[in-house]
Amino acid sequence: MSHATSQGPQLLHGFKCLTRFEKGIGAQLPEAYKKFWREWKQTTPAAVHYVPKTEPFERDEVTGVIRPVQNVPLPLIDTPESNEGIWGGEAVIKGFQKRHPQKRRVPHFWVPTLRRSVVHSQVLNEYISMVVTDRTIDQIHDCHGFDHYLLKNLACDLRSTLALKLKRQILLQLKNGCPNLADNPTERARVLKEFKCYLESYTPEEIEWYGHTYEEAIRKLQAQIRAENPIIPHKVEFRIKLVEQLRNAGISEAGGSHIGDKAAKSSDNDNAEIERLTKLEAPSSSTSSWLSKINPFGKKQET
Repeated sequence: MSHATSQGPQLLHGFKCLTRFEKGIGAQLPEAYKKFWREWKQTTPAAVHYVPKTEPFERDEVTGVIRPVQNVPLPLIDTPESNEGIWGGEAVIKGFQKRHPQKRRVPHFWVPTLRRSVVHSQVLNEYISMVVTDRTIDQIHDCHGFDHYLLKNLACDLRSTLALKLKRQILLQLKNGCPNLADNPTERARVLKEFKCYLESYTPEEIEWYGHTYEEAIRKLQAQIRAENPIIPHKVEFRIKLVEQLRNAGISEAGGSHIGDKAAKSSDNDNAEIERLTKLEAPSSSTSSWLSKINPFGKKQET
């Protein structure tokens, strides 16, 4: 059966499930976005809710049995509210809690402690109000600034779409030479000298595609395809062909001035003919036709 399929011997290990980048319009996405996607979704983030063990094996203190160490990360839930702020890698954890020794465990959600704070971006030259956690503030202090925090951490550690969009804006500003600091050349030179080193890890194309969700990347790709291959309506194409045929035949596009004069003269002649016919049809005041006398429903002339 394996020789009758396109996958061949790979069928022995099961059918290969196509990913979103191997079918449909997702297969046309550039390699720059695929690199960002691997960094965001397929890279293992730093441990936040547990302490990883570095040793490959551990010994049980009671039985003395040696067991391999398994650092299994906790399943995290990214809520829509987490994308509106920067939680520093934290998320909602769903589990069970034993609240009484003689009762069954109950489901419980652990939510990080949130607060609203204001951060300052030197590259963007803006103060931004957002919802953060204590871990976010500690990491900003450890990195010596909000810009350094975004540029040093990977997309898998930032997690939220807001942080990724701000990081893309910072990279674009650095690539363009910080045009928003053009009024202050001294500050602009200092910022470029301090943050220019982060551009070495990205190409211009990767910066353009960095920080987009899959839906946003698809819409951006569709917009580029429409811009490169614009759809021209048939009426526009037929009109262009008609104009070309008229030009080849020696007739002007607008029809020519002589055609307009002929049309004006013909319209004047038609108006004069209509006025003449209406005068002939109108009854005279002195005499009336014999039909008006026979018709009992006609109006009687007043004498």
